[in-house]
Amino acid sequence: MVKEITPGYIIERHVQNWDVVLFNRQPSLHRMSIMAHKVRVTPWRTFTMNTPVCPPYNADFDGDEMNLHVLQTEEARAEAELLMSVQNHIRSPRFGGPIIGCVEDHISGNYMLTRDSTEMPREAAFKLLSEIGLEPDLPQKKMISGKEIFSRILPKDLNMSFIAQAGMKVVIENGMLKEGVIDKKAIGRESGKLLDRMERDYGPEEARKFIDRVSSLGIKFMEYTGFTVGLDDVEPSPETMEKIRAELAAGETAAQEMIKQYHAGTIEILPGRNAFSSFESQMLKHLSNVTDAVGKIIAGSVVENNAIVMARSGARGSITHLSQLAGCVGQERVLGERIKRGYRGRTLPHFLVGDLSPVAHGFVANAFKRGLTPFEFFFDSLSGREGLMDKSLRTRHSGYLERRLMNAMQDLKVEYDGTVRDNRKIIIQFMPGEDGVDPSKSDWGKIDVKGIVASVAAS
Repeated sequence: MVKEITPGYIIERHVQNWDVVLFNRQPSLHRMSIMAHKVRVTPWRTFTMNTPVCPPYNADFDGDEMNLHVLQTEEARAEAELLMSVQNHIRSPRFGGPIIGCVEDHISGNYMLTRDSTEMPREAAFKLLSEIGLEPDLPQKKMISGKEIFSRILPKDLNMSFIAQAGMKVVIENGMLKEGVIDKKAIGRESGKLLDRMERDYGPEEARKFIDRVSSLGIKFMEYTGFTVGLDDVEPSPETMEKIRAELAAGETAAQEMIKQYHAGTIEILPGRNAFSSFESQMLKHLSNVTDAVGKIIAGSVVENNAIVMARSGARGSITHLSQLAGCVGQERVLGERIKRGYRGRTLPHFLVGDLSPVAHGFVANAFKRGLTPFEFFFDSLSGREGLMDKSLRTRHSGYLERRLMNAMQDLKVEYDGTVRDNRKIIIQFMPGEDGVDPSKSDWGKIDVKGIVASVAAS
């Protein structure tokens, strides 16, 4: 840094802890792409950030670059802190839910902590709560349940219920978690009901403290118990493999019967389709049902290990991914249909002309863990390439469309009389959005009438 200073530079001071700065990641697609943060000076030469703040920036850790703007005047610092602080942008103006929330290990840790079977020695629970910055107020007993530990970070007057990602009902009464588990539907970004309630009823500052504590609690609990995932977590038992083979064999038999019906001209003709189109539609539906059946076998047979914990809690992946790893990858698609392009009358030269069997048109009966045949690998690569192309093309088109929309609407503003007008003062809308609802202060784009009535009745 000293080598870069030349005559004429004015050096006031270095950045210090708790300075207010602006943090930005390109491309800036919405207002949360640039927010005000408080500095914590670290000895290394990289920007570090809290992981719950990654979603609004769409930031990951694969070499992203971000810009730091250091504000120079007290007025600028005050304005940034008031208008651009991270905690003031927890709720997204796009859909009205929390865009800042817990991710991955935060969710897995809290899910495991709040299961009915989780208990910790009082000393360990005391240490856990102390490490996240709370004064532990624990009952005088030898073992403390995970639900009791989690309840210590909730407001004492909080009452709510909702359905968790795992499917069970979550009940919180007077700040105590009575039933259910805490997972993505409670504390996750874009779906966290508990985060939404904290921000709406207790304000952005309390919501910020809650996100800090709940994310730290999940990580600290995982450090206490340990958490690893390996190939053994997706290894089906011999009995499960027998069921999968039987299901795939029955699916193949039914598929061959459908091919015979098509050649015999007895296939059911769907409305608005010809015989071949009807056959393809029915075959695609049949093979999807086979894949779903294999998925149900996997979901019903695997003991709840760490891979299942991540899928059920919504932390990462899904049961479908586990099914593809352990059971059956399923039908590969291009443009939403079975794979048909390739050679004349067939997809690859290894198949007969006119072969309509599942394997000749992209059905992958193997799982990734068992390994794919050369044909299956090729079809899987075809489907994957379509996804990559689709993503790159959509990004370009949607970016250009957004630029056009912004240019078209850059002169619109909400006047003091509540109307939306352009730079000529011509009324465009009599009420913003024609409903008067500010999405960034709404309940997923709507007014929560039931919640308002319930809160008034409770008070």
